[in-house]
Amino acid sequence: MPARFLTMIVLLLTLFSVSVSQAEEKRPPNIVFIMVDDLGKDWISCYGADNIETPHIDALADHGMKFHNVYSMPQCTPTRTTLLTGQYPYRTGWTNHWDVPRWGVGYFDWEKNISFPQLLQTAGYKTAIAGKWQINDFRVEPNALEKHGFDDWCVWTGYEAGNKPSAERYWDPYIHTRKGSKTYKGKFGPDLYCDFLVEFIQQHRNEPHMVYFPMALTHGPLVATPDEPNASTKEEKQKAMVGYTDKLVGRIVSAYDELGLRENTVLIFTTDNGSGGGVRGTVGGVTPSGGKASNFEGGVCEPFIVSQPGTIEAGVETDALVDFSDLLPTFCEMAGAKIPTELTIDGQSFAPLLSGKANDSPRDWILAMGHGPAIRDVDGVRGRTDYMNRVIRDKHYKIWTDDYGQITKLFDLKKDPAEKRNLLSEPPSAAKKSLAKFRKVLAEMPEKDARPMYRPRASLPWDIPIKPARKKRKQK
Repeated sequence: MPARFLTMIVLLLTLFSVSVSQAEEKRPPNIVFIMVDDLGKDWISCYGADNIETPHIDALADHGMKFHNVYSMPQCTPTRTTLLTGQYPYRTGWTNHWDVPRWGVGYFDWEKNISFPQLLQTAGYKTAIAGKWQINDFRVEPNALEKHGFDDWCVWTGYEAGNKPSAERYWDPYIHTRKGSKTYKGKFGPDLYCDFLVEFIQQHRNEPHMVYFPMALTHGPLVATPDEPNASTKEEKQKAMVGYTDKLVGRIVSAYDELGLRENTVLIFTTDNGSGGGVRGTVGGVTPSGGKASNFEGGVCEPFIVSQPGTIEAGVETDALVDFSDLLPTFCEMAGAKIPTELTIDGQSFAPLLSGKANDSPRDWILAMGHGPAIRDVDGVRGRTDYMNRVIRDKHYKIWTDDYGQITKLFDLKKDPAEKRNLLSEPPSAAKKSLAKFRKVLAEMPEKDARPMYRPRASLPWDIPIKPARKKRKQK
């Protein structure tokens, strides 16, 4: 072959290699959001938990950024609706917990609530969810997840009233996919959810994609796992479930490593609220105050780790303020997705902090609210009160409000992280600036929370009948 042809081939191969490299550089990152159900910092070893090992989660912290001041909401459904919409519960009306398929009527409306998967799809992302959803009844709308912006799904349906098998999320799980809902006899649900996501990652390796993994673990009931089938006590089962959670995190990370995609993948690990009704963990031998459905830091200040080798500096710890309303705008900025101008978003993007373009998040306060069951009566489902109590904090101080928006408690979180000494009657002078800020934030919120009345779309045979409350007799 003449030398000039060899030279031309080498030149063409070089140009092709450069163009491929440039295309890879322009491709936005894959986004992986892993959220464990009912697990506080007291069960993650890199946060100081005692007598527990979480090596895969710890490795994310070693090679990424570990946050100390990140707020979820106090309970399941307010957390999920907040992170999906970028809006606080007082805007959406999800100010209380509500198991939609179990208690009926209520539903997460895709027409009224724009979710981050829908926005990422507009930027060319393929999207998937696996694990727990629980804010729609798939018997009413089998394709609810598609309408919320997911290209594919594999989720526990949530306990469906009148359908006993649907109570199972672990062994013999009742799972909803594009093919419908059914029991997977002899299978362990968390394995199926993870298998589905690994396959999705492999299928979409050559295009930007988003994986939302709201785990079923570690919410009760406490069960033995495939790795520790002989676990019998509550503590043994809790540790086994935490260990299995860590294992699944490792599987997701390995999937990206094996495909050579890890450096172009932002992976976030967190939890939806503090530990629930199981065994409580400890940090440095101390059990944190609060847990699931609690406004104490142990209930709402979650483990939060972000990792992307080569982009996010390894082994960094930050006291930056973030809450779950910030996830939607952060995902959109990373993906290059536009947020509609008419859409009100409470969150603020912390993407510049992750990329090293900023030293802090844009926030000087964060908020948590939303616990306890909603109200259901003959008229439908709605929030429990016109104004749900809430907590707001900055890096130093924290306030609690009552159900009328009045500040009732003030804590110095640096000196009193357990929130035992209420300083409101005699606030220190150093707290005056924070108090003024908190009062301004409260004044800018609506006087009443959104309380949409969710009614059945049709007469459903599994709806739980609700009888009007009896009027109390006047005492003589």
